[in-house]
Amino acid sequence: MMPALTTTDIAQLFRELASTIAAARDELCRLDGVIGDADHGIAMEQGFTAASKAIDALPPEATLADQWNAAAKGFLNAVGASSGPLYATAFMRAAKAAGARTELPLAEAPGLIVAMAEGIQSRGKAETGEKTMVDVWAPAAANASQGTADGLRVRDIMQRVREAATQGAEATKTMVATKGRSARLGERSLGHIDPGAASASMVLAVIAADWSKRDAE
Repeated sequence: MMPALTTTDIAQLFRELASTIAAARDELCRLDGVIGDADHGIAMEQGFTAASKAIDALPPEATLADQWNAAAKGFLNAVGASSGPLYATAFMRAAKAAGARTELPLAEAPGLIVAMAEGIQSRGKAETGEKTMVDVWAPAAANASQGTADGLRVRDIMQRVREAATQGAEATKTMVATKGRSARLGERSLGHIDPGAASASMVLAVIAADWSKRDAE
């Protein structure tokens, strides 16, 4: 029987995302304190907590699209900073890809990562190499797309996604920020991981671990 991703699974995924980001709040604020306003961890914790609660508040008959749209609205209402509109757009793109159904074949799950990455790039107008979360989302999505095209198992695709996300975040150390608040630092932003990239890597690691687990033998 082909494994599926259900509304129950998505609700659990967002609870895991909320708890993981909450545990990383202080570290994300520390990273942001070096090249930003030291509040990224707080914003991300508030956003994912609100997104998870919005999903949990939905009626039992809610669809996958309902869940992702609720997450988008919850995140945006909780986070006024730049990450709010970016993640809200990502979740709305995922809602469209997931559709008005209560489950989707797990083999289609990597497509949600591709949809989210496209939403973030479309809304933020950023490209790779500009020291933003796009340096994590874009390579992760590229690996998700290529892995699907190559017919790989979901767990193998997720392994590549996680590795690409980790490497993408680490690579921001070598970049000079040209987007966002850290751009004002110019060359002084060199040598530091972008906080948005760091949190994006954490988000993708949780998603990858969750979907890999569901792709059992």
